[in-house]
Amino acid sequence: MSSDTSGSRTTAPAGAAAADDLLALPAVRLAELVRTRALSPVELLEVHLARLEAVEPAINAVVARRVEAARAEARAAEAAVRGARDRRELPPLLGVPCTIKDFLAVAGLSWTAGLFSRRHVLAERDATVVARLRAAGAIVVAKSNVPEGGMWMETSNPLHGRTRNPWDLARTPGGSSGGEAALVAAGASPLGIGSDIAGSVRIPAGMCGVVGHKPTSLLVPNTGHWGPAGGAAEAMLCTGPITRTVADAERVLELIAGPDGASAVERRLPPAEPALAAGDLRDVTVYPVTRHGRVRIAPVMAAAVERAAAALAARGATVVELDDATWRRLFGGNVLAWLAALAETGRPEPGAAPTSFAALLAGDEPLRVVPELWRAARGRARYSLPTLGLVALERALRPFEAVLARGAPPVASLQAGLEEVLGPRGVLLHPPYSRPAPRHVWPLLTPFDAVCTSLFSITGLPATVVPVGFDAQHLPVGVQVVGRRGADRLTLAAARALEAAWGGWTPAPVPRPAG
Repeated sequence: MSSDTSGSRTTAPAGAAAADDLLALPAVRLAELVRTRALSPVELLEVHLARLEAVEPAINAVVARRVEAARAEARAAEAAVRGARDRRELPPLLGVPCTIKDFLAVAGLSWTAGLFSRRHVLAERDATVVARLRAAGAIVVAKSNVPEGGMWMETSNPLHGRTRNPWDLARTPGGSSGGEAALVAAGASPLGIGSDIAGSVRIPAGMCGVVGHKPTSLLVPNTGHWGPAGGAAEAMLCTGPITRTVADAERVLELIAGPDGASAVERRLPPAEPALAAGDLRDVTVYPVTRHGRVRIAPVMAAAVERAAAALAARGATVVELDDATWRRLFGGNVLAWLAALAETGRPEPGAAPTSFAALLAGDEPLRVVPELWRAARGRARYSLPTLGLVALERALRPFEAVLARGAPPVASLQAGLEEVLGPRGVLLHPPYSRPAPRHVWPLLTPFDAVCTSLFSITGLPATVVPVGFDAQHLPVGVQVVGRRGADRLTLAAARALEAAWGGWTPAPVPRPAG
């Protein structure tokens, strides 16, 4: 936990109505108001600090704060606006608060990755994406909670506790960027940075009713992100934005994308296309997919995909249904491909020592499953039960990794097949998860439902999740828009059209603290 927590109890200087208005505005609009002196960065920060303090007792999404440093930066931003001769030269996100997932380094703040073994670690320097956001004028307010090591979709760990979905505290916000999505959903953060290796941006975005974008593989640097680097891990892991609107996600992507000289990132974001930016989708082909292997897709999720296809057709897009043979080839059963790809991310670079998931979690202290279960039974848990289960599974499956790899569909074949279908102007609509946010712990019963997102992780395709309404229990429902590699602008444009059709993000009401 950061030591910079003094004065964290705040009162917004604006009236309640004005504060609510600011908490519902997109980040790009807030930045515009700051640049034109219509809004004080100090006021903007205080409004969001007050909202964070109001929701945090209920959702438990924050693991570290930097309040006084953020206030100093807000005052500096206000002075910069007053002294600017040409406001067009001001940084694009000047004075806009943001939050960062605890897998990414923020200088001076704790950097635990949800792990007991890292409970005393402080970051010495910013991750690349954090440095780029701060150079653009954004003000980091807090870091958000994650599951241990990111290998589970329930954002909970013995170090920081469980994060709850602001729409229903009895339900998960997803993972591993669940803390980030919960903060944005609750209005406590205008924008956040998450990361995604199998759905860790998209699943939380869908469950919390916010926008999340997984960039094309090797478009955004992962420098300063906890975990294994290089090789297959570098290609699958994608750092990306979690925001209130699609326009916010695209603006953040523009600021954080591109090589940094320290990672394997080699791509650059293509320039914006005026026709797409204006919502003209007449040359776009849409492929709705409402089923995936043996995963039980809830009717409300399938209906959302169909509604989304109709909304894009109304913008001029052509809707094409996949034939059964193509569906079987691409979606009939690729859980094995995902598991084999995850196993590949643990393989070291040539000449490097192998690193297991257990070793990453435990640090310098060996992780022994049975003694840790005994500690948990006595109320002294250092690891959650899902984490210990994953470690046990990793060890049990290690002798069979070669068999698993031989039985899995080749990732290159899946990648080529998807891109052949999509072509340069195609998007695929797919549920980001099998159902709206389930109750806590229930995802343990359906561990392979993350294949809804993991297929597009192992193949490196960009994907944008956008909220398209609510189910009968008033839980958010989202749709995932997927394109071929490099087509980030296209998936964002289609998501923006869906946002316009279905209303997009709605701030979650301030939840009451749990029992």
